[in-house]
Amino acid sequence: MNDYILVLYYSRQGATAEMARLVARGVEEGGMEALLRTVPEVSAVSEATVPPVPDRGPPYVELDELKNCAGLALGSPTRFGNMAAAMKYFLDGSSSLWLGGALMGKPAGVFTSTSSLHGGQESTLLSMMLPLLHHGMLISGLPYSEPELLTTTTGGTPYGASHLAGNDSNLPLSEEEKALCKAQGKRLAMLAAKLA
Repeated sequence: MNDYILVLYYSRQGATAEMARLVARGVEEGGMEALLRTVPEVSAVSEATVPPVPDRGPPYVELDELKNCAGLALGSPTRFGNMAAAMKYFLDGSSSLWLGGALMGKPAGVFTSTSSLHGGQESTLLSMMLPLLHHGMLISGLPYSEPELLTTTTGGTPYGASHLAGNDSNLPLSEEEKALCKAQGKRLAMLAAKLA
């Protein structure tokens, strides 16, 4: 059995990275290892390259880490109601896994951060689900048995955890948002264990 959930994210201002760490904590509370990874930025300069290891934060993801995971938590800030280009670029490069059916039947969940409450949280979460559905992954949201979905006045959706970062992207995660991130990670770990 593959014994880890890949928590893969892209973050510019730090909120999505913090969410990823909370999702990872939830994965571990659910009894599985969390493998925290990020993706490099996309450059408009075609000759630009990035160092193999980021200056800070977790390492860049390798395709084999996605291939061999028991489940996936995918996070990105919102860019005009869609996932960030860096995450889309990485997913666009995963067609070899699609051809081999490497991700079929594995659970996946998504999470996002926006600067405004109506800045595209749900559409971003849905946009991240599309390539995962093409890969044959089993999408897991957050059920309303999570009480924070009914009490939050910030982020949090049944499609996945979300965060309202504010216009300057400096609002801290609310207690409800933190709880939902951890609940999503725990749920993925439990589903992966049951599917194994």
